[in-house]
Amino acid sequence: MNEQELRQLLTVSVEDVLPSQPAAAGWERARRTRRTRRAVGVVALAVLLVGGGTVAALRPPADPTPAPPVGPTVTPTVDPSHAGPVQKPPAELTFPPDPLARLGDPASVPLSERPVQRALALFQPLDEEGREDGPVRVLGNDGVVRSLDVVTLAPTRDASGNEAAALKPGVLSPDGRSAAFAQTKELIMVDLTTAAVRRIPLDGYLELVVWAHDRVLVGGDDRTYAVDRVTGAASTIDVSTWELIAPDPAAGREAPLIDMYGEGTGLKLRSRTAREGEIRSEQLIDRSALPSPYQVNEFYGRGWLHGERLARAAWITSSEIDGAEGAAVLDARTGAVLHLLDLGRDRSKGCCVVLGWDNKGAVLLRLEPAAALARWHPETGEITGIVRDLRGVIALAG
Repeated sequence: MNEQELRQLLTVSVEDVLPSQPAAAGWERARRTRRTRRAVGVVALAVLLVGGGTVAALRPPADPTPAPPVGPTVTPTVDPSHAGPVQKPPAELTFPPDPLARLGDPASVPLSERPVQRALALFQPLDEEGREDGPVRVLGNDGVVRSLDVVTLAPTRDASGNEAAALKPGVLSPDGRSAAFAQTKELIMVDLTTAAVRRIPLDGYLELVVWAHDRVLVGGDDRTYAVDRVTGAASTIDVSTWELIAPDPAAGREAPLIDMYGEGTGLKLRSRTAREGEIRSEQLIDRSALPSPYQVNEFYGRGWLHGERLARAAWITSSEIDGAEGAAVLDARTGAVLHLLDLGRDRSKGCCVVLGWDNKGAVLLRLEPAAALARWHPETGEITGIVRDLRGVIALAG
């Protein structure tokens, strides 16, 4: 075992100590554990997988460059050059009124009695040890919080027995009308507008879900299924749901699938065919626009496409430390890092997963401990809070 392998193994062992925000950190601890297990051939430490909430945002592209947009162009209200490539959050966040702030409210009615027209978000409360603490909450566009009473969800698990809350990034459809939950040997789909439940039998330990236009991609360590969201017909597809970037629904069903993998100077962006998942091209992540000593070391959590831009949480090298928390916005065509949010060193590991985009081109992300949910405008550098203290997993819709 060389020095690098020993360092990776020790990192996994240290991270097995429960972080202050298990909902945000669990997803990446589990992924790093699996990678280290493969690399050094040891038995992984059992960890609690708790994903930080997620969604594909149904948005037109906000990039004002002359490249052909996928949908209608959003004209920025400020000069895009206002903020530099590296930005930092303010010392104190403001919390303007926001419909998503109701996520912290208790459920007042079961979903079966009052289905939604459209859900804005799902929320799974967690206790201090990262276990489910009550039913999933469904926040409708009418501001009413419902309890998901039509199905009992079991934790997902992998072949080694690591468990995770069933609500994870990607479970809520971009239109907010459906939810899909990976379960061992099945996919559960809930129509939130009628409270109807469908169960689609599949094989294997299934953990993650990504909505990809007319299909739901569901997978685990060793396989991924593409499930037709109307008929329920399923076939395997050669992609990993751990590294797949959530597609922009506005791009259309034939838009390529994008995934990211690697670390350090080997970070790569890969394009695949939409239907079969065959590799079309791959390129190294371009970090040349970042001032020294800033670098992106590794990405974690779900990434999200918004037109020609891609947002994902990352561990970075900053002016203070190698291994700081951060988030990045990239050009999905070239792999160039356009904006980097430096979140510093005084945060728990994996604190700040990206959860999607809003309709003004802002990135939605966790920003623990300052906010359970925040909004970052990468073009201007403005960051505001949405929800303060909220222990649990959040999944957002467009």
